[in-house]
Amino acid sequence: MESSHSASVLHPASDSGAALIDQLGTALYVGGAIIFVVVMALAIYGVFAKARAINARGWILGGGLAFPIVTLTVLLMYSLAVGNGLNAIGSSNALQLFLECFGIGDARERTPADGLLRVHVVGKQWWWEVRYEQPGRQEVILANEIRMPTDRAVELVLSTTDVIHSFWAPSLAGKVDMIPGRTTRLRLQTSEEGTFRALCAEYCGGQHALMALYVVTQETTDFDAWLASQARPANEPTDPFLKTGYDAFFRGECHECHTIRGTPAEGTSGPDLTHVGSRKSLAAGTLNNHIGTMAGWIAGAQDVKPGNKMPSSLAYSGVELRALSAWLGSLE
Repeated sequence: MESSHSASVLHPASDSGAALIDQLGTALYVGGAIIFVVVMALAIYGVFAKARAINARGWILGGGLAFPIVTLTVLLMYSLAVGNGLNAIGSSNALQLFLECFGIGDARERTPADGLLRVHVVGKQWWWEVRYEQPGRQEVILANEIRMPTDRAVELVLSTTDVIHSFWAPSLAGKVDMIPGRTTRLRLQTSEEGTFRALCAEYCGGQHALMALYVVTQETTDFDAWLASQARPANEPTDPFLKTGYDAFFRGECHECHTIRGTPAEGTSGPDLTHVGSRKSLAAGTLNNHIGTMAGWIAGAQDVKPGNKMPSSLAYSGVELRALSAWLGSLE
């Protein structure tokens, strides 16, 4: 059963990179708390206990050298194990990770995960372009939403076309910067079905706060069916009301910026709208996706998200705007 999750590191998804990070954080917090309590207990004892001679050498060697060396070494090894676990999602096992922490074994010898799904995510001001690699098949392109199967590793290939962005899905993994001219990678995996909110974690301009996306995890069969449907082109509507919306789309300037496969619309500066009706949000997580918000976004894009590259469209009548929103909403 699909559930919805807020963007919180305090609620990591099951069997995910975020769960590993949460375990590391717990270990560090508990270890720090224990050390704090011990130090405070010794300080209180030193103030209130009767004066007596102590073994200075023992305290220096034990408390000043041995204790921090042992403690920090243990925490370092555990941190390295977690880091290796994050890097090897979908391509290694616990024994390999443990051995690599001590320099035994070679990470380059890992067997690649079978059928690793790669998704290209491109940061823009202020939205996300998402492309699914499908060698030999129709490429699937959408915006502001990533879908992935449960119990299968997905590699995100992260890049940007303008400024530095940072991809962060707090309940699924750590954050990774997207730097102009460079490509970074992040692997996601979880056994939990649900909808997880992600966001840009690097200030990237005036509407940085309104640059979110959703990661939707599904059972493999549901995901495969969704991916197949996303590869299909849109069809010209036969319903007269939807046909009014279709005609309005091409009468205005929408087709100059957006692509809808199966129609003459081949614009590339804005999101691909071939299956926009199936997405959970509009304007990069700013609005829930339904006919009313679609009409509001078309008519008042600059009111909703000032400074974005989509102009407010004031040329449509009320009927045309409703028809256009209904047609776009039907593209599922």
